[in-house]
Order: sequence, then structure tokens, then C-alpha cells
Amino acid sequence: MLGAGLSPGARESLSVDPREVCDVSHQSSPNRKTTDAAAATGSRLDSYVDRYATRTHGMTASEVRSLFAVASRPEVVSLAGGMPNISGLPLDVVGSLVHELVDKRGMTALQYGSGQGDPTLREQICEVMRPVGIAAHPDDVTVTVGSQQALDLVTRIFIDPGDVILAEAPSYVGALGTFRSYQANVVHVEMDDDGLVPARLREAIATVRASGSAIKFLYTIPSYHNPAGVTLTPQRRAEILEICRHADVLVIEDDPYGLLGFDGEVPRALRADDAEQVIYLGSFSKTFAPGFRVGWALAPHAVREKLVLAAENSVLCPPAFSQLAVSDYLAGHDWLAQVKDFREAYRERRDAMLESLDDLMPAGAQWTKPTGGFYVWLTLPEGIDAKAMLPRAVTNRVAYVPGTAFFADGFGSRSMRLSYCYPTPERIREGVRRLAQVIEQEMELRATFGAWAATRRPGLDGPAPDQS
Repeated sequence: MLGAGLSPGARESLSVDPREVCDVSHQSSPNRKTTDAAAATGSRLDSYVDRYATRTHGMTASEVRSLFAVASRPEVVSLAGGMPNISGLPLDVVGSLVHELVDKRGMTALQYGSGQGDPTLREQICEVMRPVGIAAHPDDVTVTVGSQQALDLVTRIFIDPGDVILAEAPSYVGALGTFRSYQANVVHVEMDDDGLVPARLREAIATVRASGSAIKFLYTIPSYHNPAGVTLTPQRRAEILEICRHADVLVIEDDPYGLLGFDGEVPRALRADDAEQVIYLGSFSKTFAPGFRVGWALAPHAVREKLVLAAENSVLCPPAFSQLAVSDYLAGHDWLAQVKDFREAYRERRDAMLESLDDLMPAGAQWTKPTGGFYVWLTLPEGIDAKAMLPRAVTNRVAYVPGTAFFADGFGSRSMRLSYCYPTPERIREGVRRLAQVIEQEMELRATFGAWAATRRPGLDGPAPDQS
């Protein structure tokens, strides 16, 4: 479960009072005084410290990063990673199309290309979006280096330092890092098992507007959310769109998992019902292969022009080789059948995780039950801190991502994200068994020494890229 029926302490880790605008631009590190002191004498560590831009103050690696390095060891069952499982890809087919691409179109594939992206691929992307209900024109598609670059470009063209971004609580860690790099203020909006809560969105908009701050957009992952695993219901999708239209709030819809549902139905994208209020971000990383780094943004014509200019200023153009390889794959391979194979593999892993959680988790633990995507959101029994517990979990050879990584304001200490996308079902079961042991040990310590209050931990405890 996500929020519903939780105690006040547990709910605190899932939602944020909209009156508390999280000023990411001032979260330079978990301890700003320490950072400022280091800046004064920091030449021993970094002789360039006094030359960096203010916006780089937040670019700090947390202590969690070192634990993730340990988590990559084979003896550790990592339930932290966000890497797609591409073992089912027909590598012979991919190898043949790459060989043929170089043989027949190598001079084009290895040359600069359009800043907006290959025209044929943009047409194919429009077909890829049809299953989620989107009817689009190739002229409004901008190809990017993964959807992460699309998110960066959107943030760059809309955000001035101090502007407000509304984001779900919890939110994708890669988005929070991008928002922080542009010195945005993030206001989290509560979710429950049905996704973003419309009433809380109304409250957040009203409160931020009353403070005199500018809301630039709502960032949302409505389908198979990362990290929460929940999906926005059709009724709420319509309500969220109506709220944003009425308040004139732009919506950034991030949809990397939309085709990876387990019940045979594909959720209708928000963009399918509003072409002017919604900018849609997509990716081939989850439905084909992340190594090609091909994503896209679908935006109104005027916004698309700004996105292309920003992309050209950043990378000149997306890689022609990757674009043409993806284009040839879409043209010559039954990509929808491949997506179906991926769905079945992820469904098997999801089932293994949920069954193991049902069998092994102690009383007081609660978790979401995803119908697609990669992740389960687990809320621990009262008084247990997921981040503080992580070193002991890694010692017990299991890893996860603490919930604080997915909040811009330090909430989420009682929660964690568990990933089922990459490990085998057997490894997932063993990982959950080890995790349950660690939680039970923490509960014994709590019973002996008493519970400690959940703490807000300033700054983002972001995992490495392969964990996000």
C-alpha cells in the first residue's frame, strides 16, 4: 500500500505538506556549514572549489554511493538496480542489423545528423506512441539521448532559479537531480495506491500561488511509477488534466514503462487527451535496449523549436548510429512481440517478489502491488530507518535504495524501493529472505532500545545511474 491506512509516522514518509516549498537551490549538501567550511579551506581537496558555479554545490555524492559499489558484487542480491533485463533480446538479430547498417549506410550512420533527429525514426516514434492513445505528427517529435536528456532540455527551457516544480511524493531520483541542477524549488504532492491525489494537487497549487511563487510545471510518471509502482487511474487522469488546465499548469508526462503492463491493458497517456497542456517523454531503454540511448520528447510546435535549439547547443545532434539502428530494428523486427516477451519476464519476477514479501515480511511492513513496470515501494514498520539500516543489509548481502533518495526534502526514511526487473526469480526470493532477516533484527533492536523518530535528511541520496 502507498499511504492508505498508514500511521501518521508512516504517512509522513510518503507525503509532504504543500506549504513547505522545498528549496532545492539551497540544498548544497547534507550539511551546508560543513560544505562552506570546506570551500574556505578546500584547496587541499579541490583547488577549483572557489571557481565552481553556485548550481554545482548540490552535485555531491552521498555516502550511499559507496554502498552501491559494494552491492554490485556477485554475492550481494541487489534489489536496488533499475537496469532492464535484456537477456531476452535476439542478439543475432541485433548483430545482423548493426552489421547491415554499417555495410550499407555506414557513411550516414557515422556522420552528424539533424538536431531534431532522424525523420524516419520520428515517424516510427509516432507509431510507437499509438498504443498509449497518442496521435502525433513527426514534426513535433524531438529525438534525444535517452529520455533523461529530454527531461534536462525541458527543465532548461522552462526553469529559472527559484521556480517551483510540482512532483509526486516520492519521485524519480534522476528527475530530482535534474531539477536541483537548475536550482528549482520542488513541492511534493501526495500519492496513494491510485496515484497522484487530485485534492492534494489542488492544495499545492493554491498554496504555492498564494506564496507568490511561479509554478512552471507538474512532473509525473502516471503509469507504473518509479519508484512507487502505482498507476494513476483513468478517472484521476481526467481530473488531474482538468486541474492543470484550470490552473494553467504545464504537465511533463514521463512514460518509460507505459507498454510494460502485466494485465494486457495499456494505460492511456495524459498526452492522448491534451496536446497543448502536456509534454510527453518517451524512451526505447525499457522496450528495446538502454545502450543505444535513444529517447524523445513530444511537445507543442513552439516548445519543440526551443527544445531543438537547446539540444543543438548541448550535443549538436543525437547519435546518428543509434537512431538508425533503432529505426532498422523497428522496421525489420516484430518489436511489439519483443515487448510482450519483456512483459512476461517482468511479470514472473514481479510475482516472485510479491509472493516472497507476502510470505516473509514481518507485521507492520506494507508495500505496493504493481501491475507493470519495475518497482515495489516498501514501507517499514514504525521506528525503522531504511537508510540507517542499509549498511547492515549490505553486510547481510542484500541491497535496496532508501526512500530518502526519492524526496527532495529529506522525507522517506521509513521507505525503500525494491526492484524486480533484473535479478532472476530465485535471486529475488533469496534477496527478500535476507531483507526480512535484517528488518526483523532491526525490530528486535527497536524493542530493546526503543524506537527513534524518523528524521528528515536534507539533500538527495541519489544512487548511481545504473540504479536509478
